[in-house]
Amino acid sequence: MGNANDNKCILKSEALKQYILETSAYPREHDQLKALREATVKEYGHWSTMNVPADEAQFLSMLLKTMNAKKTVEIGVFTGYSLLATALALPPDGEIIAIDPDKKAYESGLPFIQKAGMEHKIKFFQSDALPVLNDLLTNGKQEGAFDFAFVDAEKEAYAMYHELLIKLVKIGGIIGYDNTLWYGSVALSDGDQMMDFLRPSRGPIMKFNSFLASDSRIELSHISIGDGLTLCRRLN
Repeated sequence: MGNANDNKCILKSEALKQYILETSAYPREHDQLKALREATVKEYGHWSTMNVPADEAQFLSMLLKTMNAKKTVEIGVFTGYSLLATALALPPDGEIIAIDPDKKAYESGLPFIQKAGMEHKIKFFQSDALPVLNDLLTNGKQEGAFDFAFVDAEKEAYAMYHELLIKLVKIGGIIGYDNTLWYGSVALSDGDQMMDFLRPSRGPIMKFNSFLASDSRIELSHISIGDGLTLCRRLN
């Protein structure tokens, strides 16, 4: 019988996960990213896993630099670990539209963003994402204006976000969806053991993964890093 425990990382060997973090990720982690990560653990405990792990942030940073990304949108900010990693990867005139209804969590990480000198790149919206995305398209005339989008929010809404983000990112731009392996539960059967909190989002994530696999508008890569990261490159 399968099993999905409370380890969010797909890498089930704790020793191997720590090896990757301690050997490759943490030694190159920006001082303010480290401080933000540690402060989030102290304030939020287990919920600190809502931020991406350091190795995933390291990967996203390299991806953004390789793309020469300048303008991005992030849906789901929490305390801002991935947001700060993105800001650090963008050029001095880079711009991030950051959206999250939880301003308190964002403000808990803001001092570290400020100490890193990155606040000027971020425009934060305390809001659900759909109104902001729709406004960017209809009133902001931002179709095709973004190089990159990162989504780490309510999983049931991923499909709705996708239809708007596919218009907001430019042709050749990339959309990243986090948590698309959902603690490994997507590979389990309905009758397999899993934590109760996994079940409500498991179905929508599986449906979304299948939808992306057949979406002819994108090129797709499903990566087993963190809790699963899906990259979609807009083709047309």
